Amino acid sequence: MTKPAGFQPYRPEHPFAPYVRILGRGRSGTRSLSMAEAADAFGMVLCGDAEPLQVGAFLMLLRVKEETGEELAGFVNACREQMVAPPPHVAAELDWPSYAGKRHQHPWFILSMLLLAQAGHRVFVHGSDGHTGGRLYTEAVFRQLGLPVADDWQQTASMLAGQYLCYLPLRRFCPPLHELMQLKPLLGLRSPVNTLARMLNPLRAPCSIQSIFHPAYGALHQQADQLLGQPRALVFKGDSGEVEVKPHADTRLLLLREGRREELILPRSIEGRVASVDAPQARPLVDLWRGTTDDAYGTGAVIATTAAALLLLEGDLDPVGAHRQATLAWKARERSRLD
Repeated sequence: MTKPAGFQPYRPEHPFAPYVRILGRGRSGTRSLSMAEAADAFGMVLCGDAEPLQVGAFLMLLRVKEETGEELAGFVNACREQMVAPPPHVAAELDWPSYAGKRHQHPWFILSMLLLAQAGHRVFVHGSDGHTGGRLYTEAVFRQLGLPVADDWQQTASMLAGQYLCYLPLRRFCPPLHELMQLKPLLGLRSPVNTLARMLNPLRAPCSIQSIFHPAYGALHQQADQLLGQPRALVFKGDSGEVEVKPHADTRLLLLREGRREELILPRSIEGRVASVDAPQARPLVDLWRGTTDDAYGTGAVIATTAAALLLLEGDLDPVGAHRQATLAWKARERSRLD
């Protein structure tokens, strides 16, 4: 018996298909993934065991459904399993993810990192760039300012030990996740990848500071951090999605300390509206740090962001005490650091 023209024999179901089906059964049939299912599914994505069509469908179905804390925690566990693991001796006190890039203001938060490093806190920064146009990314600013950018974990260890600050690009320790983040121009939307990257904390630092785009994501971050066993974490809505307090707005800080949730308000230091800059640049950071220019917004952003981090790092501080300590650190900054 001859096969009719165009006849295709039955193909067994792809191993990744069940995960697409769980998310895409429609309003009444769709459910969220368990933490274990999420880890298994995302592990397949990172290993290349899912077809490109499946990956796109998976990410967009998650976007429409909206991810849960269990799903995010599972995705993070998959990334930690597949990434280039850091040697045991590489350690940091504060994990600082930087994935959004600045659009409306200069990246003042980088000066907060310098103040924390100057105070003896080892700050590990990781991020990715290129996924959204018109933004200035942290790696580019670090390179322009001569700040430490590592190529691998060994360089990271050396930089953290010597300068208490280091940036390691995501592409250097988890290339598949970096590539997934670059899908935004193709898909036209952010995906859960942009959220989970902020919770990676690859060095398992005891403190993690994270920024969100939308206030509703704060509780989601806290839930995922609890499931991941993160000792201390701080989440707030920062400028352009970066970890930078807006000095012209009261900032709601969501703290997680040893499993206990807490909410604090960091009051504004500037009244009225603030205009956006024409284009974010690195040079204004140098001028403000050296004291050759005066910028009330920049100074307010640096001090407030430093205060928020100190609330996380030093548990005996309240917002007033943290702001006072951050102000003193700013006045005592080592101005030659950016010479």
